[in-house]
Amino acid sequence: MAANHVTLIGNLVDEPDLRFTPAGVAMAKVRFAVSRRYQKNGEWQEETSFFGGTLWREAAENAAESLQKGMRVIVVGSLEQRNWETAEGEKRSVVEVRIEEIGPSLRWATAAVTRSPRSDSFASDGGPRQAAGPVGREDFGPDDAPF
Repeated sequence: MAANHVTLIGNLVDEPDLRFTPAGVAMAKVRFAVSRRYQKNGEWQEETSFFGGTLWREAAENAAESLQKGMRVIVVGSLEQRNWETAEGEKRSVVEVRIEEIGPSLRWATAAVTRSPRSDSFASDGGPRQAAGPVGREDFGPDDAPF
């Protein structure tokens, strides 16, 4: 396991945004809020941080079908920093989560799990299918830029 590994628990602030790259690879962008409560001088304080993340392939489609705005979710992945320059020449930076796993939290809710068929498990001849490689920049169209 890589040293850059995070687990975050928060609430979805939007519906998962499912899109497909020009090559047909599913990707879903999710945004969620993580709140921290603490006491200061005997009074409860709350701070909220907002994060964005991306899921790929079947996980993206499953998240878009299963998760809704407001749901409490558990997100597992790694942090990535992305830098860019605006058209006006201003430098920008954002930290995002490359999501490996996401699911509903069962602390204050219940969930019904339905197993998805794994269409990519076996080739038509019954043998194992080769796993798809990582998605490269060439798989992105102009509207597929991460957050």
